[in-house]
Amino acid sequence: VPSSNQPHRQSQDGRRLRTRRTQDGDGYYRNDSRANDDEGGHSDSTEGHDEDDEIYEGEYQGIPRAESGKTGPGDGMAPQAQIRDLAQFEAERRKDQEELAQQYETILQECGHGKFQWTLYFVLGLALMADGVEIFVVGFVLPSAEKDMCLSEESKGMLGLIVYLGMMVGAFLWGGLADRIGRRQTLLISLSINSVFAFFSSFVQGYSSFLLCRLLSGVGIGGSIPIVFSYYSEFLAQEKRGEHLSWLCMFWMIGGIYASAMAWAIIPHYGWSFQMGSAYQFHSWRVFVLVCAFPSVAAISALTTMPESPRFFLENGKHDEAWMILKQVHDTNMRAKGYPERVFSVSDTHTHTHTHSHTHTCTHSTSILNYYKTQIRHIYNFLAIFSPEYRRTTLMMMAVWFSMSFSYYGLTVWFPDMIKYLQKQEYSSRTKVFIKEKVEHVTFNFTLENQVHRNGEYFNNKFMNLKMKSMVFEDSLFEECYFEDITSSNTFFKNCTFIATLFYNTDLFKYRLINSKLVNSTFLHNKEGCMLSDFSDENSAYMIYFVSFLGTLAVLPGNIVSALLMDKIGRLRMLAGSSVISCVSCFFLSFGNSESAMIALLCLFGGISIASWNALDVLTVELYPSDKRCTAFGFLNALCKLAAVLGISIFTSFVGITKAVPILFASGALAAGSFLAFKLPETRGQVLQ
Repeated sequence: VPSSNQPHRQSQDGRRLRTRRTQDGDGYYRNDSRANDDEGGHSDSTEGHDEDDEIYEGEYQGIPRAESGKTGPGDGMAPQAQIRDLAQFEAERRKDQEELAQQYETILQECGHGKFQWTLYFVLGLALMADGVEIFVVGFVLPSAEKDMCLSEESKGMLGLIVYLGMMVGAFLWGGLADRIGRRQTLLISLSINSVFAFFSSFVQGYSSFLLCRLLSGVGIGGSIPIVFSYYSEFLAQEKRGEHLSWLCMFWMIGGIYASAMAWAIIPHYGWSFQMGSAYQFHSWRVFVLVCAFPSVAAISALTTMPESPRFFLENGKHDEAWMILKQVHDTNMRAKGYPERVFSVSDTHTHTHTHSHTHTCTHSTSILNYYKTQIRHIYNFLAIFSPEYRRTTLMMMAVWFSMSFSYYGLTVWFPDMIKYLQKQEYSSRTKVFIKEKVEHVTFNFTLENQVHRNGEYFNNKFMNLKMKSMVFEDSLFEECYFEDITSSNTFFKNCTFIATLFYNTDLFKYRLINSKLVNSTFLHNKEGCMLSDFSDENSAYMIYFVSFLGTLAVLPGNIVSALLMDKIGRLRMLAGSSVISCVSCFFLSFGNSESAMIALLCLFGGISIASWNALDVLTVELYPSDKRCTAFGFLNALCKLAAVLGISIFTSFVGITKAVPILFASGALAAGSFLAFKLPETRGQVLQ
């Protein structure tokens, strides 16, 4: 904090932060600045020459911009003089930034860490939990939704990626907006959009409308991560920031556990459904989609009781509003700690009306189009994070975010697909084969599953009220047979002949009869439905939920370790160390040749890599100043989702082909990320810019 004999620095709009020291020097007490202003008639020209016991702790002006505040070099100066004056101007601007940051840090330390921060922690945790839920929703509903919507493999793949594309757009959009209209307001808007379209997606029937709703739901929740971490960090003092931002990351894990548990409890209960004719159906998976919107709705309700970030208000010249919020933080914490009599020392001051430097008007000489271009360029000015001062940091962070996301999301989606592939291989190994069997006058009324029949002859047989799962009949003859009320999956008749055979109320459509002949055979009252390329029974569905539950729960130890050590060993050591260990753990994937081994390796990788993500979140918050913090975080998070889409698309294309390529890609990306992490500046022990 500047000392009392330091020259006072004139603020652009005359704003000042006044405090009065006590005799014992243990704190600050609020003076009656409002009365002093009214009686004494302070002005900008005389302010700063008050009594000796009153000092100026600095200016609540935010980070001065180069185009406003101090004037730059004149147009008529020589180039050398211009360069010299510009360097002096830049040095003074940096000094102003450092003074403001230190002042704000001192105030937060006086406010303490207590009830207010913990309340905000749980409120913002709900918003982060909603983001974690969003990642899992589509993956859990696909096995059921594909039956209702007749989804092809291409449609299922698009539905899985659309959430990441929506979150990519949302992160970029809401991150830039949060630096302009406020963290709280932007977060409320984004969560509201997520809630509305998550609700609609539960009821829409068509694939296209469901896809659109999930896209817009992803756009809404895309603002959660960039805003939540920036918002919370601006209420945390330096010695608490790394630890408590890491604790906040636990809510993403809680969101994954919530989604897995709800899917496990709801989706397999097919009795939780109703339908209105054949046009409208509401099955249990839609109930699950509806339940997954609850964290977002709860976050909106709780967030309405919380204030805006005072750091944002200071950055935009709203000093009185910032003072009121800081006083609320101080008083809430002091009352909870049993010191209600302790007074908030920072004084409230009246200031002259100030017109913000980025207010634009549309004059007659400016076209409407140029005006709106200017407004949009100002609101989403993400190019500011590529200014010479931040260019190197931004490029390095882009590389680290991309490499981390490419490997993490690629592997975490590849793991379940590999498990499904291993399950399919194990299932196929138990296939029973029947050759040249002859069956006459037999009624089949039990489930037929995982069988291959070749060169068989079936005469006057009845197949009634049964399910056919993974059944294949090749080069077989069916004569005078009767099929009634058949439900099938992954069942085909290849090169077969049907003579005088009746199909009544079955889903054995003609496209299941491959190169087969029909002689005097009839299809009556066919079932409406979809041809699914594979089947998923309740046991396999439970396995998907259970694996996701274990994989999410496995990050708990990593979360705890990273929170406890973040402020002790530093952000860079945590990020690089976790990336190196994650890279080494990738090589163990080569030995995962069974289902249980793959699940164990999934848990190991998730538990190790979560420390990297926590360190990366903290580092991103601390590397950028207040007016660029959400913009930078949103841009980097959007890049993260783009890398996730690329990683998922590339890794899953090698399922069943080779494990070497995905492992090589993931290891290489993690190694590059850990190397680049050491090139970043360490932010431990620094005040928030």
